[in-house]
Amino acid sequence: MEPEVEQELRKQLNMLDRELVDAIVSKSASVTLEAGQELLRHGQYVKVVPLVLDGLIKVYARYEEKELLLYYIQPNESCVMSFSAALQNAPSEVFAVTEEPTSAILLPADELQEWTRQYPGLNRLFFTLFNTRYSELIDTINHLLYQKMDMRLLDFLKGRTEVTGKSVVKMSHRRIANELGTAREVITRVMKKLEVEGKVAQREEGIELL
Repeated sequence: MEPEVEQELRKQLNMLDRELVDAIVSKSASVTLEAGQELLRHGQYVKVVPLVLDGLIKVYARYEEKELLLYYIQPNESCVMSFSAALQNAPSEVFAVTEEPTSAILLPADELQEWTRQYPGLNRLFFTLFNTRYSELIDTINHLLYQKMDMRLLDFLKGRTEVTGKSVVKMSHRRIANELGTAREVITRVMKKLEVEGKVAQREEGIELL
């Protein structure tokens, strides 16, 4: 592991036991990934669990060619679904792909069992992430059941600007539809409605919230 990567990792994990951080530095690999690179697919056994230092990873489920966004892994976060599958030696139920160029540490799955027994801080880290993801999942279910598509779309666009730090969302209508589990034609129709209402502007560089 390069010295600057190790320094950043130790800075981000300063809440964990020093011995655990030493073990992570010793046993894990650091990688730099391009946008659009698949890290995990449904049915694949988990060999490594990503810990994001910089960038963004999208985790989603797929059913009958439709995708549903579950959550984003942002800097200082990891993937609770991968962590759970790795501990149980079970196949993954989700897909994970980089949304932006991403720097990450890959925690070896075969070390996690011992680390969770030896270092309680690792359990606390993932339990905290699990609670966050559970709350996000409940919000997603509520949106699916009770919220109209125009509000779902606005919330999606707002969330996207928050996780990327960019004021313009550069995504096609088809891709947005996939992440919201609907049809492209629905997104196009609702986007036009929001544009007429003065809530969004569709520009050449992307979709801007007004």
